[in-house]
Amino acid sequence: MSSSSRPVSLSVTGWIVVSLGALLTLAFCLHMLPEWLNNPDLSHGLFAPLLFVLLINESRRRGPWRYPTDTTGLRLLRAGALTGGVAFVVIAGLYAATVEWTHPLVGLSLSLALSALLFAALLWFSTTRVMPLNWASLVAVALWPMCAPIPPGTYSLLTLQLQFWVTDIVLHSLHLLGVAATTSGNIIQLAHTSVGVEEACSGVRSLLSCVVAAVFFSATLVRRPWARVLLIVLAPVLAFGMNILRSLALTLLANSGVDIGGSWHDITGFAVLGITAAILGGLALWLEDNSPVTAAPATVAPTRPPRPWGLLSSFTLATVLVGFFVLNTHGPSRESGPPPDMNALLPLAPAGWDIVRTEDLYQFTPVLETEHLIQRTYVRRRVTTKGDDPLQITVYLAYWTPGKVPVSLVAAHTPEACWPGGGWITQPVTPFGHPFLVSGHALPPPEFRAFTNSGFLQNVWYWHLYDGRSITQKDPRSAVAPLQLAWRYGFRTSGEQMFVRVSSNHPWDHINAEPLLVEILRGLQPFGL
Repeated sequence: MSSSSRPVSLSVTGWIVVSLGALLTLAFCLHMLPEWLNNPDLSHGLFAPLLFVLLINESRRRGPWRYPTDTTGLRLLRAGALTGGVAFVVIAGLYAATVEWTHPLVGLSLSLALSALLFAALLWFSTTRVMPLNWASLVAVALWPMCAPIPPGTYSLLTLQLQFWVTDIVLHSLHLLGVAATTSGNIIQLAHTSVGVEEACSGVRSLLSCVVAAVFFSATLVRRPWARVLLIVLAPVLAFGMNILRSLALTLLANSGVDIGGSWHDITGFAVLGITAAILGGLALWLEDNSPVTAAPATVAPTRPPRPWGLLSSFTLATVLVGFFVLNTHGPSRESGPPPDMNALLPLAPAGWDIVRTEDLYQFTPVLETEHLIQRTYVRRRVTTKGDDPLQITVYLAYWTPGKVPVSLVAAHTPEACWPGGGWITQPVTPFGHPFLVSGHALPPPEFRAFTNSGFLQNVWYWHLYDGRSITQKDPRSAVAPLQLAWRYGFRTSGEQMFVRVSSNHPWDHINAEPLLVEILRGLQPFGL
C-alpha cells in the first residue's frame, strides 16, 4: 500500500465509467423505490442514496488515503468482481423474466451486481489515486445489498424464529411480573385477551435498520477497527433487546385493557427505531478516536496507471443486459378476466354436509394484499365398516389479479410458514407417488404437509397457480427453482395468481373420490388446476 498522494482528477474513460455507474445506481434506486416505500422492513433504503454520497465524501475528506499498487493479485480481484457483477445482472434478468421484477431475488441479485461493479471500480480508482481504498469507501459500495429484500425462504425462517424467541421471552417476563399468561404458537393468551406476535413484531425491521445505521456510523464516526467491530456486533443485539421491551410493553398494555392496535403499535415501533439509532450514534461518538486526522500529502501521479478497458466493457455490458431484459420480458401468456366470484367457487349447501364458514379472513387482507379470500369447512358423519367416522374437508382460496403482488408474497405464506405460529406442529410425511389423482383424473402435483394441534391431525395439500399453471411443486425457498421455471415456461412478468389449499383429517386416498371435492377441483380448472 502507498499513502503518498492526494486524489487526482478523473480521465475521460474514468468519467464514462462514473456515468455508467451513476446510471446503474439510479436504475437500481428507481427499481427499488416502490419496495422502499411500501415495505416497512426496507424503509431505510430511502436514505441509501444520501448515505452513499456521504460515505464517498467521507472517504475522500477524512481518509485514510490508501492507494494500492496495481499488482497481479489486485487485477485478478478486479476481474473477479466484474465477472460477478455481470453474472448477477444475468441472474436478476432471468429471475425477472420468470417470477416478475418485483420478486425479492431480483432486487437482491441487482444489489449484488451493483456492489460488485462498484467494488471493481473502487479498486481501479484507488490504483489511479482518484478514490482512496478505506473503510468508508468499502461501506459505500457494500451498502446496496443491505437495502435489498431478503430471499423469501430466509425471511420466513428468520421471522418465524424471531417470533418464537420474542414470544418465549415476553412470556417469561410476564411470569416474573406476576401476570398469568400462556402461549399457543406465537399467540400470548392473557386473562381477558390475547396478543399475537406477528411478522411485523418479530424485530426484523429494527434489526435490518439498526445494522445499516451501525455500519454507517462505523464508517463516519469511528476510526479504530476494534470499535467498528464492537459497534456492528452490538447493533443486532440492541435491536432485538429493544424489540423485546416494546413487545412486553404492548402486552402489558393489552392486559390492562388498552387497545394496542393502530396508533399504539405504530408509535412504539417508530420509537424503538429512533431510540435504538440514537443509542448507536451515542455509542459511536463515545468510541470515536479524538486524535487529529493527518492531512493528505502532496499529489503524486501514478507511474503505471492500469488499463480501464475491462472495467469500461463490463459496465457497458451490464447496462446493455439490463436494457435487454427490460425490453424482452413480457406480460402473462394468457388473458385474465375479471376477479372471480369467490363465493361461487365453493358449494354453498352440498347434500349431506354441514358447513362452517370462516368469517374473519379479511383480517389478513393487509398482509396478503388481497380481498379475494374464502374458506369453508365441510363436515359429515361418514359410515364405514368400522363405524361412524367424521370426515372434515377444508378448502381455502385466495386470488390476486395480474401484477397485484409478486410471486414471492404468495409463495411465502404457505402453511409451513404460517401455521406454526398458531400452535400447529409440523409432522413428517412420506412423498406421494405420481400421478396425483382425484377420482381417476391426474392433477398437477401439490405440496403436501401434515400438522397436529392438541392431538388433532390435519393433512394439507396446496397449489400455487400462476398465469394458468401450477408452480407449487417448486420449493419457494430455493434460489434455483425460479430459474428452472424460466427453462420450462419461458419469459413472462405478470399473471393472475391463486392459492388453493385443501386440508382434511383423512389421507388423500380416502377423500379423492368424494363428489364434493371433485366438483370443487373441477371448478378450479380454468385457473390452472
